[in-house]
Amino acid sequence: MADTKDLEARIKALEQKVAMTEDIEAIKRLKHKYFRCLDSKLWDELAECFTEDATTSYTDGKYSFRGVEAIIGFLKKSLGPDTVVSMHQGHQPEIDITSEKTAKGIWTSEAGLIITDRNVSTREVNFYYDEYVKIGGQWKIKHTGYRRLFDEAWDRGETKSLRLIANMFAPRKD
Repeated sequence: MADTKDLEARIKALEQKVAMTEDIEAIKRLKHKYFRCLDSKLWDELAECFTEDATTSYTDGKYSFRGVEAIIGFLKKSLGPDTVVSMHQGHQPEIDITSEKTAKGIWTSEAGLIITDRNVSTREVNFYYDEYVKIGGQWKIKHTGYRRLFDEAWDRGETKSLRLIANMFAPRKD
């Protein structure tokens, strides 16, 4: 009898570990989708990543918004013009499942922007601090924001051989 109870407890613990691993992987996919949609300017698909009442705290809190509509509006205005090409990558996720329907995460992120009409580039490294909730079996971003590690910018015109040869938002220039 004791062996059966021990086996049942071990199976239950294993099931919980599998569920937690699946949740962590789903959250990783969510954050990757966030970055992909941001850079591809897929605003409707990006909105799917957030809860309706989501909040942000970008650039050390300088740009804070409440509600998915306000968040997407800000991102469209900042990154939406075809003159802005961006690349965001998330690395080294530290994800903690805090309950069956909540989680927290910290990500190291690197972002690069090319602002074509000003011929300027930027590079920044940030630490994202996220909160997630599971709604209807899907993980969503409840809060996201970052603290800046560093940010740098340069005039692309100062390097005479530097040229942008491909841009998904503009025709190729050869």
